[in-house]
Amino acid sequence: MTSAPENKIKVGFVGLSATTGWAATTLAPALIQPNLRENYDLVAVSTTSEASAKASADKYSQDIGHPIAAYFGDASNIVSDPDVDLVAVSVKAPHHKEIVLKVIEAKKDFFVEWPAGTSTKETEEIAAAAHKQGVRSFVGLQGRHAVVIQKVKELLASGVIGTIRSTNVVSSSLVERLLTPQSMIHNFVLVQIAHLPKEAHFYSPFNKENNAYLLEKKNGLRPLSMTIGIRVTMLTIVVGHQLDTLTHVLGDFSSVTATNAQLYPTVIIVDDTGKPTGKTFKSQSPDHFAITGVLKTGILANIFWRAGYSSNEGRRQYVWEIEGEEGSIRLQSDHLLGALPSMFESELYLNGKKVEFETPGNGIVTVSGAWKEFASRTPGTYATIEDAVKHHRLLDAIEASAKEGKRIIL
Repeated sequence: MTSAPENKIKVGFVGLSATTGWAATTLAPALIQPNLRENYDLVAVSTTSEASAKASADKYSQDIGHPIAAYFGDASNIVSDPDVDLVAVSVKAPHHKEIVLKVIEAKKDFFVEWPAGTSTKETEEIAAAAHKQGVRSFVGLQGRHAVVIQKVKELLASGVIGTIRSTNVVSSSLVERLLTPQSMIHNFVLVQIAHLPKEAHFYSPFNKENNAYLLEKKNGLRPLSMTIGIRVTMLTIVVGHQLDTLTHVLGDFSSVTATNAQLYPTVIIVDDTGKPTGKTFKSQSPDHFAITGVLKTGILANIFWRAGYSSNEGRRQYVWEIEGEEGSIRLQSDHLLGALPSMFESELYLNGKKVEFETPGNGIVTVSGAWKEFASRTPGTYATIEDAVKHHRLLDAIEASAKEGKRIIL
């Protein structure tokens, strides 16, 4: 195969198919954007079968303009490729630890999708190994880099709305992030309300058959009453993305209180078209969460997450209002998954007037911004394995509070 120039980071991608999945639709397209060609070169792919590996290598070879090595089966093959500097891991969470530890053992930097393991223990083991070997990490919590949030950061830094006193978020899938200077967050009250609509076909009450592993005990999901800290759940995957943004912008939690409920005890399995397959699954995790807490910055946070309602006309998918003494900022989206700004950029309003963007963002632009920052080889705002550990511990505290009915001090 043809090697990339020495000044580029040569990437081997585990879990990159030719057509489907987050890696194929967003991560890889972001990585091979023209503005990143001087920083990265995709040199190898690895999938589960020989046929899919060949298809992936053929596709990206054409996109990039040089041959790409194709590996399949054991990820050790791509990890040991001397042409690979960084290994990107985009596979199901139950396989994160096994593959990433092989990468670290080879003393290579890595990218891994959130949640970077199925439990706090697994993520801590990855972090400890990375620290021991001195390798750099990059975790797929790219919501921090959305274009609309960079504009919000700019507006807040300008002081245009004055001292921030409160914020309110109403959404239908996931709330993302907001950057604000430390000097402006006194007496700040955070309220978040979010909804994962039933049409999304994730978790309750409908779940796609190809994602049914998210519901199974053997893949890391445990009922809250049995085990705290072992998870591949709505709380971890969806709310976890949200909490990363929140704490990245406003600071970590000093205490947290949570209540949860399971309103949809039966999950209906559907095909890719949304048609029921006739299969059902007994739900093993909550689908509603009420989370309150105080951040170390003194901010009071209130977050409400619910799932399963119809996404009909009039139901707000995503609204985030930031109230200052002299004005307000509002982010909103009517997209089905509008509360996932790392995937779908929201509209932005300043004092009720829409803010237009010269270059609107999208999922690929957001992810490419994260890749760009990591390539600088200097500390930045991209999430690391240490951030992943911190978030797993926060999720442990949320689960413990919901189980024990008390406030948890972090």
